Amino acid sequence: MSATVIRSSKKENIHFRVSANEKEIIEKAVVVSGQSLTEFATRSLLSAANEVLEREYVTTLSNLDRDRLLAMLDADETPNEALRQAAEIHNQLITD
Repeated sequence: MSATVIRSSKKENIHFRVSANEKEIIEKAVVVSGQSLTEFATRSLLSAANEVLEREYVTTLSNLDRDRLLAMLDADETPNEALRQAAEIHNQLITD
């Protein structure tokens, strides 16, 4: 079985300006990390971006809220009108 190597073509650029002090700190961190400036910046930006997206899209429940949610999911009750309307709106938003 042969290994497949996937190479991504990097054609996009991001340009930004920093103060002299910020540049000095970044350059020190680059040297200490042993990475190139591009590797360091890319990893740092992706890490920060993933944290922001996780905060935006991931909901963390308390133990009590988790137990309530699971109890509601396990319940055999039929959906009320408000829940049916919410599901319909959700389906319309997802398909549009």
